[in-house]
Amino acid sequence: MERRLGKFRADTLYEGDALTLLPEVPPGSVDLIVTDPPFAIDFKAKRLNYNRSGKNVLDGYQEIPEAEYNEFTRCWISEAARILSPTGSMYIFSGWNRLRDILEGIDAAGLTTINHLIWKYQFGVYTKRKYVTSHYHILFVVRDPKQYTFNKIDHYPEDVWVINREYWKGKKKTPTKLPAELVKKILLYSSNPGDLVLDPFLGSGTVAAVARAEGRHFLGFEVVPEYCNFARAQVSQKTGQL
Repeated sequence: MERRLGKFRADTLYEGDALTLLPEVPPGSVDLIVTDPPFAIDFKAKRLNYNRSGKNVLDGYQEIPEAEYNEFTRCWISEAARILSPTGSMYIFSGWNRLRDILEGIDAAGLTTINHLIWKYQFGVYTKRKYVTSHYHILFVVRDPKQYTFNKIDHYPEDVWVINREYWKGKKKTPTKLPAELVKKILLYSSNPGDLVLDPFLGSGTVAAVARAEGRHFLGFEVVPEYCNFARAQVSQKTGQL
């Protein structure tokens, strides 16, 4: 049976601005949000980082101006809090540069931070006068700290996750991409089969593809047409492997 979400259909990816589309999602309808939003760090999408060729990186990356980032963050997190189910949770990826804005947005939305996770990957961008950044922050937040999904899949679940980035040598790709292994771990801990998982900043579509592979429903938004088409192609693969 088709699952409707107001104007949206579950298991569908939509092209459009998250700030425009999120208000159209019915309140309390999403079980888990996993997203890697823009960081407002003047990211050079075509830069030859991470052993990749610029010609293989898709065009269209859109950054949020630094002066607008705090308000942008507060707006989308407020909407995310509204659409979370009573037992819903959210994982937000952030670099250290704009972490304060994310934390302020979480507090302003009335969400509770359960864990501040660290994702350690295998390499970072070469630097001359500072330490190489080789980790991301992941904020694990919930709507209700007294009731939320947490499947203890590991006996001793630590808050530092060492998971390598994925190489897509010689393949077309978006500028940034979450490893499928990382997303799968989040889904197994914080959702159950049949739950609805949303990513309002789809990028490469990893969250939607892994959700499909793990028996979850998915919904996703992406403002860049080329990225949205790329994400749809990833999700359409039968195995859900990226």
